[in-house]
Amino acid sequence: MRRWREGDRESFAAMNADPEVMRYFPQARDRAASDALVDLIEARFQEQGYGLWALERLEDEAFLGFTGLNPMPPDTPGAGEMEVGWRLARFAWGQGYATEAAVEVLRTGFETAALPRIWSITAVANVRSQAVMRRLGLREHSRYLHPSLPSEHELALQVAYCIDCPAWVPRNPDSAATAG
Repeated sequence: MRRWREGDRESFAAMNADPEVMRYFPQARDRAASDALVDLIEARFQEQGYGLWALERLEDEAFLGFTGLNPMPPDTPGAGEMEVGWRLARFAWGQGYATEAAVEVLRTGFETAALPRIWSITAVANVRSQAVMRRLGLREHSRYLHPSLPSEHELALQVAYCIDCPAWVPRNPDSAATAG
């Protein structure tokens, strides 16, 4: 996990344009929208001292995606609190990177930022992300309708997970990485 570099933008844009990566999001992002998101991420680091870190593989410094803390959107459970989130390029799926990095994000959120609770949200259909949430110790809190999608949209039904600081048990990232 590290801060963003100018060279990350191209890989990030390709990842955000990949329909399979963006399958559980309302829409893919073009290059301009992807670059705007990097700018927003960096602005949040300046404001709060943490955010969505770029994720790279240690052996070859390949850009994998991101993981980190981001404000929960309005009109969702936990609105205004912090969410642990991740998005990885397809070649990085199923190798434990999301879980390993998110363990460190939770550590930062609870131990450094002193957050009382951390959330995570996804579409109900996104069972892989929900599995990561459960491995991290988050528990399902509620289901709700996505605030900007019509109720009949296939991604409208969302699920919110959360964990309170007293319930968090630091996990060994090495064991988390093997979990997926």
